[in-house]
Amino acid sequence: MQPRVDFISLGVRSVAASRAFYVAGLGWPVHRELPGDVVFIQVNHGLVLSLWDVRQMQADAGVSPPGPVPCITLSHNLPSTADVDRVMEEVAAAGAAIISEPITQPWGGYSGYFADPDGYRWEVAYNPTWAVDDDGAVTV
Repeated sequence: MQPRVDFISLGVRSVAASRAFYVAGLGWPVHRELPGDVVFIQVNHGLVLSLWDVRQMQADAGVSPPGPVPCITLSHNLPSTADVDRVMEEVAAAGAAIISEPITQPWGGYSGYFADPDGYRWEVAYNPTWAVDDDGAVTV
């Protein structure tokens, strides 16, 4: 697995309140959003911060039962579904707990989750719309 983080996702209690803080309060530009569900903000060269409804995020990341602890995932994006499968095999061999095997997602991609020794969730994903240009601008 190449050492890289492409997404940092925060499970938030209120997407609207978090959007107001980061966008209106801090002036960070929205890259893309699905109102009420998720807001994507490009924060660095090829790096996106997503503000995601915590209940949806915990369900997707296999946090069961959902709890009051803040949910955060780190995402590692890859160019193909075969690469996702290969990396998931690598992390399992390294001792990661596989939370969910990769599956085709409703949003059109393919992803699975693993947990590191402390339980932090990593999403390993192929997203057919993900691209980073030479200047670091992300397309999602």
